[in-house]
Amino acid sequence: MEVVIVQDAKAGGELIAESIAGLLRRKRDALLGVATGSTPLPVYQALTAKVRAGEVDASGARIAQLDEYVGLPAGHPESYRSVVLREVVEPLGLIEDAFMGPDGAAEDVQAACEAYDRALAESGGVDLQLLGIGTDGHIGFNEPCSSLASRTRIKTLTRQTREDNARFFDSPDEVPHHVITQGIGTILEARHLVLLATGEGKAEAVAQTVEGPVAAVVPASALQLHPHATVVVDEAAASKLKLAEYFRATYAAKPDWQGI
Repeated sequence: MEVVIVQDAKAGGELIAESIAGLLRRKRDALLGVATGSTPLPVYQALTAKVRAGEVDASGARIAQLDEYVGLPAGHPESYRSVVLREVVEPLGLIEDAFMGPDGAAEDVQAACEAYDRALAESGGVDLQLLGIGTDGHIGFNEPCSSLASRTRIKTLTRQTREDNARFFDSPDEVPHHVITQGIGTILEARHLVLLATGEGKAEAVAQTVEGPVAAVVPASALQLHPHATVVVDEAAASKLKLAEYFRATYAAKPDWQGI
């Protein structure tokens, strides 16, 4: 696992956007796994700026959704399908056919989970999966004590996660109780995992993910098992890392050709 400490969220967004741009230069039809929430917005904004400046051609990119609320119609403004279309697909100038995600409004939710897991594999797999991290260490909506071998499935949200997400809704009562999420086992099949964390509120979760044991109680710690995982954190999110100076030194000495 590589840990990169940056000055702030904007710097993290620029760094990751350049990594995605490099991938698209090498593989025009790369499948990009995207996360929602406020944390990854600097990445999407920086990547959009590169596309509009002609620095990279994203027209062949494909976009894969990480998770989706259960019970919200596809057109609901806070369904993750709507969010991804609004924040990623449309700004990059992609067509909706470039997007794939689970059906959170399906009558048979279990079948929808299995169909999406299968679709990801049949698409050739995710080339780069962008992840955020919850204050309790969750990735996607794999809450603490999720199986590290789990596949795409339905999950019940914890009270903390529903409270964290209430800011996107008119009232906390509107936040759904269930989601479809790629499982940890599914996430680990992506060729490159990139986790972005910003703010002091994520510091403890980052420390447990990077320096703690691999444990289901901290789902993000499963990134330690991946052969190409990158954790990008701002100064605040890095504040509880015991090996922060080591991480700074190793990144400073890294050859330019390696990228992230």
